[in-house]
Amino acid sequence: MAVDLMGRLRVLGDSARFDASCAPFRERALGVLPGVVWANRCRVLKVLMSNRCGYDCAYCVNRASSPVDRAQMEPRELADLFASLWRRGLVQGIFLSSAVVGSPDGTMERMIRALEIIRREHRFGGYVHAKVIPGSSFGLIRQMCLLADRVSVNLEVPSEEGLRALAPQKEGSAILAPMGRVASLLEEMGSSGHLKGGHTTQMILGATEDPDREVLKVSSALYRRFRLRRVYYSSYVPVSEDPRLPRRDPDRLREVRIYQADFLMRQYGMSYREILGDRQQLDRRLDPKASWALRNVHRFPVDLNSAEAEEILMVPGIGPKGVRAILEARRRGRLRIEDLGSLGLRVGRIRHFVTCDGHRPRLLESSHLEELLSAPPRQASLFQ
Repeated sequence: MAVDLMGRLRVLGDSARFDASCAPFRERALGVLPGVVWANRCRVLKVLMSNRCGYDCAYCVNRASSPVDRAQMEPRELADLFASLWRRGLVQGIFLSSAVVGSPDGTMERMIRALEIIRREHRFGGYVHAKVIPGSSFGLIRQMCLLADRVSVNLEVPSEEGLRALAPQKEGSAILAPMGRVASLLEEMGSSGHLKGGHTTQMILGATEDPDREVLKVSSALYRRFRLRRVYYSSYVPVSEDPRLPRRDPDRLREVRIYQADFLMRQYGMSYREILGDRQQLDRRLDPKASWALRNVHRFPVDLNSAEAEEILMVPGIGPKGVRAILEARRRGRLRIEDLGSLGLRVGRIRHFVTCDGHRPRLLESSHLEELLSAPPRQASLFQ
């Protein structure tokens, strides 16, 4: 592999690192080659076609005024490079994005050409995730959707005001319109096999002062309106000096809490209002489900031997898999608290919110329960 090509791959792989292709705490660099990460259960080449951006978004490492190394690959170069890595067993998929070079349509045409070569000439049938460039035409979006398993359009920040302040060359309508077009294509394509991974977006947390409530409100609207598969969240990382941006370390705990709340919206059908109550911010000490349970103690304890699945699902420490295990075990006999461990459940948290044969909780309405649930894990003594 040519030294010049490897050098450009290093620059373009590094430039793509802030784009979330899966939840960041599940995505990790493998060190096999620049840009190769473990994401979506496979080794993915995560790369930009170019980082020579014409936009100057304050939060972006590739902004036009940023003093970073610049590089670009032609569609044929990138496609052949990926095919070589794939045939050698080094990668199993590709995550392709690009800075905006010239115009949104011109950038999309280059990305589509690379994917066409990968799919049609190299006959690659594996995972392709491609970024739709906001402002691109419907015809090009359609072509990309026919080539990719998943596409995404980055919302970037939760509010129109934040976008105007930090990315004045972008408009919210130019981001939302492609989301609507992809949603309509999903309906049109149906079970054709195209775009089977759906579409996603990403929001940066902490570049603006938007509270958690606004973040979750926007995500809820996106799921409802555009049938998004996922919203990914990325803690803001200071990448350049700009008076419009905060100077603080990435807030990883906030990112985790937002992901947990997002899971409750997607998998539990909870609204952001239920999750937050009257608060603007999620509780940092407790996960959102435990925080909700403590605000709704009147719904507990739940009887594991008679409650409906929906009631059991709301018990802190029990997820969808745990509910199925409990319902299956109930068919064989009545449950005791000691049985939960054999079902793969951690009894410590659950026991405070449930009843079953021989067990009733003692601290449910006690102020000590919140302290107990929010206490950090402690290493047990060897002699305990």
